[in-house]
Amino acid sequence: MLEKKAVEQGDIKFYELAFLEVEVRQKGQAVSVELKNFILPPDDVPHDVQQHITHWSQWIDYWSIDWNYRDDTFHNEWQSYRTRQNPKIELKASNLYESKGKYTILVKVIDILGNDTTKIREVEIK
Repeated sequence: MLEKKAVEQGDIKFYELAFLEVEVRQKGQAVSVELKNFILPPDDVPHDVQQHITHWSQWIDYWSIDWNYRDDTFHNEWQSYRTRQNPKIELKASNLYESKGKYTILVKVIDILGNDTTKIREVEIK
């Protein structure tokens, strides 16, 4: 249980939810996931950081995909993250399903503040 005083003093910070737009395309057994947009609430980000952001993907530190999420533990089966040597992240990933069936894809994005945002999409492989 949180103490009201800790929240009032600013010792605990609650962040608003970010907006994540994901596009899933399917061609046969091949499925691609592409990040289309990501927006952080501006009040959560220091002004000096905001000034250096020129593309929405710069809000993202890391993202990953569980291609067969089963409402239990997230299994990191694909990921893209930025490093000092390579500051750009990939915005699209692909997977080839070997078996027919319904699959749940869970996309997890970790933003530059360390918060995670997720999206779930369903696909059916015929």
